[in-house]
Amino acid sequence: MGLVAREADGPGSEPLTKQDFEALAQFRFGIRHYLRLSEEIVRADGLTPQQYQLMLALKGFPGRDWATVRELAERLQLRHHSVGELVNRAQSQGLVERAADPDDGRVVRVHLTSAGQRVLGRLSSLHRAQLLRMQTVLTLPSWSEPPEKGRATPE
Repeated sequence: MGLVAREADGPGSEPLTKQDFEALAQFRFGIRHYLRLSEEIVRADGLTPQQYQLMLALKGFPGRDWATVRELAERLQLRHHSVGELVNRAQSQGLVERAADPDDGRVVRVHLTSAGQRVLGRLSSLHRAQLLRMQTVLTLPSWSEPPEKGRATPE
C-alpha cells in the first residue's frame, strides 16, 4: 500500500486555483532549495547526504539512541541492503557502530559514535540556521477557499 492518496473525491479534491499552483510551486522550490543547500553543507564536511540522513535518523529515533537496519530502512525510505551498505561505509569512517542487542542476540543495534555525534551536531546546527533563514519559503501553502457548490466563480 502506497503513501500517496489518489482519491478523486473528498477533502482537497476541488479544482486548484492559479494561487494554489503558485503556492505549491513556491513550497516545492523552497524544499528543493533547502535540500540543495543541505547537500552542499554535508559534502563540504566530506560526507554524503545519505550519511547525514543516517546519522540524523539514529539521533532522532523516537525513544532511544539506536536503531536496527530494518528501522533505518523504513526511516530513510531505502531498501534494507542499501542501508546495510550505508551503515558499512559510515562505520568505516567511524561515524556509527554496530552492537549486539543484549536482550536478543539476533538483533543488531546501530549507534552513533562520539565522532558521529560531534559531526552530526555541527552539521545539524548549520541546517537549523539555514531553516531559520528560510522560514517564510518553507511555510506550508495556505489554500484558497474552494468555491461553494452551486455558486458561480469569478472569471
